[in-house]
Amino acid sequence: MSLAAQHLTVLTGASRGMGLAMARHLLTPDRILLCISRRTTPELEELARLRGATLVQWSMDLSQPSQVAVRLDAWLDAQPTADIASATLINNAGMIPRIGPIDQCPGNELEDALRVGLEAPMQLTAAFLRATGHWITAGWRGPRKVLNISSGLGRHAMAAQAPYCAAKAGLDHFTRCSALDEAQREHGARLVSLAPGVIDTEMQEQLRGGDPAAFPDRERFVDLQRQGQLTSPEEAAARVLGWLQRPDFGDQPVADVRE
Repeated sequence: MSLAAQHLTVLTGASRGMGLAMARHLLTPDRILLCISRRTTPELEELARLRGATLVQWSMDLSQPSQVAVRLDAWLDAQPTADIASATLINNAGMIPRIGPIDQCPGNELEDALRVGLEAPMQLTAAFLRATGHWITAGWRGPRKVLNISSGLGRHAMAAQAPYCAAKAGLDHFTRCSALDEAQREHGARLVSLAPGVIDTEMQEQLRGGDPAAFPDRERFVDLQRQGQLTSPEEAAARVLGWLQRPDFGDQPVADVRE
């Protein structure tokens, strides 16, 4: 490993909300940051230039996750491992389809919610572990981490939110299972599915704008904003990235940043 080795981080959903805030935090000269989102962000390009940071942005649709995974596998396989100090994947992207009972959710929205929220993290994690596993076979010994951004709704049922809750519950259990697999491997990766708290994002706006007749918990989200209980994306990003640096990262594969 060279003296100028950089940390490598892959981040999905980096174009808005907490993902954009995390990308801002991660743009440092000692890091290679790959952002995968539906659209690229000129703000990040300019910030990378000002900070002398290495930024790669892919405009890709995570509702077609196998295509993204194939590209990620090839990109990681081409990295010069002698110049990499650590490798981290942050699966942050997610989406809420139409709010209401499952029979009122259009099939294409249900499909996209599950693909973006669950299949994409699984496909990208598989690609990340496979490619960096080849690095391990070749003698690389840096730490590898996978951070999946979950939600309290993956652990507590809510009416009118079946697709989102199911995706996050699946994300939690997938993380548990993969953590068990990696624990059996020499130099295995560390995985955590982390609930980041309640954040003031477009997703919260979507929930507050739900039809009260179809969404009985709507007032709860209205009250969270009214009472000032929402965390800013910037603060949430700092807390989530701080969790990544904990020495016990991965000891508890399913966690809450408020713990």
